[in-house]
Amino acid sequence: MKNIVRTDKAPQAIGPYSQAIEFNNMIFTSGVIPVNPETNELVQGGIEVQAEQAIRNLVALIKEAGSSIEQVIKTTVFIKDMNDFGIVNEIYAKYFEKDCPARSCVEVARLPKDVLIEIEAIAYK
Repeated sequence: MKNIVRTDKAPQAIGPYSQAIEFNNMIFTSGVIPVNPETNELVQGGIEVQAEQAIRNLVALIKEAGSSIEQVIKTTVFIKDMNDFGIVNEIYAKYFEKDCPARSCVEVARLPKDVLIEIEAIAYK
């Protein structure tokens, strides 16, 4: 059975999509961007600030779905400038400390709201 996951602890969808879907104990998140869920505003600052907020939003969404960051099996990181990848790796490693998920990283020309990073994940319960 497909369940829609919603939380006010992560940014609301800015289009016709769900924040996340749970299906057969698997959680599929939409791309999460560095928006402060309390203000619904983009966080101010460079890649460090944006990566930290995006991952915090991802964690909140996964928790709302009944799972945890340790249960993430795959992430995809979309990044505006691959020169920032080292910084993103440092922040990413604070959340994924051991038994890291599989990951793809894609440099893109533009992201929603002109953010510097977007991240999505697949986790299990």
